Amino acid sequence: MTNEIRFAEANGLRFAYLEEGSGPLVLMLHGFPDTAHTWDDLRPRIAAKGYRAVSPFMRGYHPSAIPDRDPDQETLARDPLALIEALGAGDAIVIGHDWGASAAYGAAGLCPDRVTKLFTIGIPHPATLKPSLKKLWGARHFAAYKLPGAPNRFARNDFAALPAIYRRWSPLWNPDPREFDAVRAAFSNQASLNAAFGYYRKLSPILSASLKARITVPTVVFAGLDDPIVEPSDYRAAARMFEDEYVVEEVRGGHFMHREHPETFAERLLTHL
Repeated sequence: MTNEIRFAEANGLRFAYLEEGSGPLVLMLHGFPDTAHTWDDLRPRIAAKGYRAVSPFMRGYHPSAIPDRDPDQETLARDPLALIEALGAGDAIVIGHDWGASAAYGAAGLCPDRVTKLFTIGIPHPATLKPSLKKLWGARHFAAYKLPGAPNRFARNDFAALPAIYRRWSPLWNPDPREFDAVRAAFSNQASLNAAFGYYRKLSPILSASLKARITVPTVVFAGLDDPIVEPSDYRAAARMFEDEYVVEEVRGGHFMHREHPETFAERLLTHL
């Protein structure tokens, strides 16, 4: 496996990315608190199937460049579309987890001709989520991360908040402590840590145009059976936003299901590729 970092200019920013294989482009977008290395297990498996698997470090995540402002949803939706072009492709299969899923939904909503197939993990379509006390409590970080000083609090005690948040969102996972090395490395860059929190600072309860658009490309969503916040029924309820094939895959694991059960997850995803 190669972990050589490459760079591309897209949507006004210099993105770092990892790449394996050749063939049709598969763009893999990570979330928070995470990096492009979240796909280190899946990327070579996709490459082995005859694809060019590319996982960028999302906007502001070191070693991608630090933007001069916090990103809104439209910017996040346009990043993957610009990356597809910057990587010399006309279109791509897009895989997104967490914030990467939000960006992927937006990209497919804005430019369905650029996204041949959509895979999202851990986040039902945001336009369909109905708040409940359980969800609000589970997503309390959305409010906490907007507060002044939030990045510094997250960094305390060698990022003690990092394993804590993974435990909260994937309660049955007992990861090797080294699972967090890549995130600590990215966030040890203070500007990168601050930029990652910028996603939350800019988050608005008003849906952007990219998330209001119905999605017309085939979509597979992955629901974690052990996710304490969102349930498979939330993904099924989101079907109304999709006009093409829409498949809900229920797999073991919580929010980080792709890392909790990599073999099972990859097997299920590859059957749809």
